[in-house]
Amino acid sequence: MMKTLLAGLTMLILPLYATASVVSGEPAPGFEATDAHGKVHNLGDFLGKYVVLEWYNHGCPFVQKYYKSNAMQELQKRLTDEGAIWLSINSGAKGKQGHMSPDETIEKAASVGASSTALILDEDGTIGRLFGAKATPHMFLIDPTGIVIYQGAIDSVSSARVEDIEKAENYLVSAYTAHREGKPVAVSTTTAYGCSVKY
Repeated sequence: MMKTLLAGLTMLILPLYATASVVSGEPAPGFEATDAHGKVHNLGDFLGKYVVLEWYNHGCPFVQKYYKSNAMQELQKRLTDEGAIWLSINSGAKGKQGHMSPDETIEKAASVGASSTALILDEDGTIGRLFGAKATPHMFLIDPTGIVIYQGAIDSVSSARVEDIEKAENYLVSAYTAHREGKPVAVSTTTAYGCSVKY
């Protein structure tokens, strides 16, 4: 009897926390979001450009690895200078570690010299759940036709050490470079590593 009751409760609870997911090689789900400056962004408006989605939490050591080394900012600047759109997304819920107000988000981005196109606040987790974002950083690359061509870890070394950046293959860069050159993306899906997204 107890097992039956628990099973029933599980069926009721799981859908509340279930996350959707996207499939590499298929269209990215559309969304509309407001950034820290109050500007609304619609993913559909970026057709014709590469779009990077970066899930971040500045309190996470795996995120700090890339920002303290300036590697993330350099990557943001390189891709946006080449015409890509880079959306940094914080899906941390109110009261959870990593959540920031719009002003705090703007101040933090300025202090680390971030070069993303927009800082998206997703405190209700809608976008994160739509994409199945599980970690910070969790990276997604969408091609100019709206197809997801890469999703997962930023690189091949699951570590919070700055010195490991140079040792790793940057999966995002590899996918972006190959696709721009008209070559197949060798690795289109990996398991993201880092801190859990604090929904």
